[in-house]
Amino acid sequence: MKKTIKIGTRDSVLALWQANRVKSLLEADGYQTQIVAVKSEGDLLLDKPIHQLGITGVFTKTLDIAMLNGTVDIVVHSMKDVPTQLPPGIVKGAVLKRANPKDLLIQKEKTKVLPKKATIATGSLRRKAQWLNKFPEHEVANIRGNVQTRLQKLEDSQWNGAIFAAAGLERINLRPETTMELDWMIPAPAQGAMLVVAMEHDDYSRKALEALNDYQTDLCTTVERDFLRTLEGGCSAPIGAIATVDIDYLTLVAGLFSLDGKQKVTIEKKVLIENCEGLGHLSALEVLKQGGEAIMKVIRKDLKL
Repeated sequence: MKKTIKIGTRDSVLALWQANRVKSLLEADGYQTQIVAVKSEGDLLLDKPIHQLGITGVFTKTLDIAMLNGTVDIVVHSMKDVPTQLPPGIVKGAVLKRANPKDLLIQKEKTKVLPKKATIATGSLRRKAQWLNKFPEHEVANIRGNVQTRLQKLEDSQWNGAIFAAAGLERINLRPETTMELDWMIPAPAQGAMLVVAMEHDDYSRKALEALNDYQTDLCTTVERDFLRTLEGGCSAPIGAIATVDIDYLTLVAGLFSLDGKQKVTIEKKVLIENCEGLGHLSALEVLKQGGEAIMKVIRKDLKL
């Protein structure tokens, strides 16, 4: 018997775009679907920096509950928002083909050169730390909200620019002309990827999602999130990781930064795809040995993790 698969999502424009993408893919395979939008705690509390919200799962907790109580059957997430440890009973259903994983700087003025005393806005500790590492003379302001809210805040501010994920802007056609791709900035683990989760016992939904899984994106994001999990950073610590595949090889570029950006430990590894199991974990252990443990100790103390 065919059932209607209820797709849970946050109610932002970007989240709804992502949910509708999954809806169209499932319906193309002959499944009946319905979108159910739910507001998350992370969307409601815009006056606090993300790391002060008890961080782990701040954008996913409400949707997890909706799935656990049967309100929805599957949930679509921006994968970088998802804790590395899924709640008991909830499993990965599909990782969709990754979009642009890079970070972008949107500038107020159409100029390639920022002033020496520029102020850049971001709500991400990872972006802040990497920006201050490269531009220690700059100020970094906190900014929260969905894509449209942050674009408006930038427009209304005296800031020189703000940092956004390329994928979010491109998916909803909001990438301005005054953008600069930050090729030097290591993205968040799984940035640009969409994750669909389901209940472990829901064979119907899990079978439906199997065809949506992109092997290469799944492989790369698994390595990145293993790196994150081993560092025990949750979504709050300034941790970046990006894995890419070139024919038979997988390359991981990853790093851990102090909150003020003054210290960093980065790593780059290239292995045959057949040898990449455990790469994220082992790379993280190497980072911890090379000074990362001391950095994480200070981060946990400062953020009260």
